[in-house]
Amino acid sequence: MKKIFSTSLIVMASLFVFTSCEKEEDKAILNTNAVPSIQLSANTVVLTKDNADKDAVTLSWPKPDYGFSAAASYTILIDKKGGTFVAPVSITTNTALTKTFKTSELNAILIKLGLVAGTAGDIDIRVVSNVGDNTSKTSFTSPTISLKATPYLDKLDLTTIWGVVGSGAVNGWNGPDMPFYKTDKTDEIVAYVTLLDGEIKFRSNNKWDVNYGDDGANGTLEAGGANIKVTAGTYKITFNTASLTYTIEKYSWGLVGSATPSGWNAPDVPLTYDPTTDTWKATAFLKAGEIKVRKNEDWGVNYGGTAGTLVLGGDNIAVTEGNYNITIDFKKMKFTVEATKPWGVVGDAAPNGWNGPDVKFRPDFYTENVFVIDNVKLGTGEIKFRYNDAWALNYGDDSADGTLEAGSANIKVTAGNYQIILDLSNTSKPKYTLTKK
Repeated sequence: MKKIFSTSLIVMASLFVFTSCEKEEDKAILNTNAVPSIQLSANTVVLTKDNADKDAVTLSWPKPDYGFSAAASYTILIDKKGGTFVAPVSITTNTALTKTFKTSELNAILIKLGLVAGTAGDIDIRVVSNVGDNTSKTSFTSPTISLKATPYLDKLDLTTIWGVVGSGAVNGWNGPDMPFYKTDKTDEIVAYVTLLDGEIKFRSNNKWDVNYGDDGANGTLEAGGANIKVTAGTYKITFNTASLTYTIEKYSWGLVGSATPSGWNAPDVPLTYDPTTDTWKATAFLKAGEIKVRKNEDWGVNYGGTAGTLVLGGDNIAVTEGNYNITIDFKKMKFTVEATKPWGVVGDAAPNGWNGPDVKFRPDFYTENVFVIDNVKLGTGEIKFRYNDAWALNYGDDSADGTLEAGSANIKVTAGNYQIILDLSNTSKPKYTLTKK
């Protein structure tokens, strides 16, 4: 009986060893050389706005041999030529082995990376493949390839040589002047300005060589004429450069409604004119509720709408609580309300104290990673700049020298109305300016 038991034990052990060896042989071994081999459909592209909706270039790669049937996902990384890929443009294709860039899509990437419109520049491209899940993931990075690309200016150029200068202008008699912009009418230009009590004139190229005033205060301009008296307010100034006539009218657009800080009463959340798109924009925190757009904080002219279409006197626009970029296009009669994560000003000198919601910066219309608050009333106290109403990313100024440091000292201010510019275009040396009005 003992012998039979021993024999059975030996057989079982042999089977276990055989099975174990079989499993070892069947184990998948990851090929550590399985890097993606990427290629472009073209090495040089010149982008044009007319082809915005057309394909520009295709990036592709065959599936690497991982040594077994692996489920891999892929991420495209794009950086300016010679960059370190520390903060690249990142695009996930999931399991797809190809990515075709539309002209408008690639153009936006090039501009974001700092390439100059109308000038050929180079970008570097890599593809990272990820094998496994978040608990056990192996990544393989392809060799870098380059693309020479010429972006286009995806903005309107409504700039003119004319501006508004004077004690009633935000920058006084020395400028820089408040700009006039082109309109659809020949020889008619327009400025949307917030003025102070004082005087103004119109001049060319921020110089006094060519300037106009109004000797008779009758809407007709004379070369070198008398200063034009103005009172504080927000205005539209229309200037006909051929007939040398002008008008100044009270003019503003804003958001009103139960979702705004003041509810259905003034002051409205101001909209700012964007000359690069010929639209009106705001970045704002909205409560759950409704909004409308109205002119001059008055119900005489107001817009509502549905499904992104503006309607004169239309239905209230429902929103949920959050931070938003709001764009109003009066030419196309369209609107967008898009969720965003903005930079803001917080502090005991800010309107809502240290708990927020913060006063929101809007993106600068001309420069990437520069943000502007056109006019904010601050008290005497301290402020900081933070991202998305949270303290995880915030800036102060240890040396009070206009250069920002992450998580550093509060910035002291005195009471007054300010324009604030937050410049994050140089990530190693972010800075800010406070201009008291």
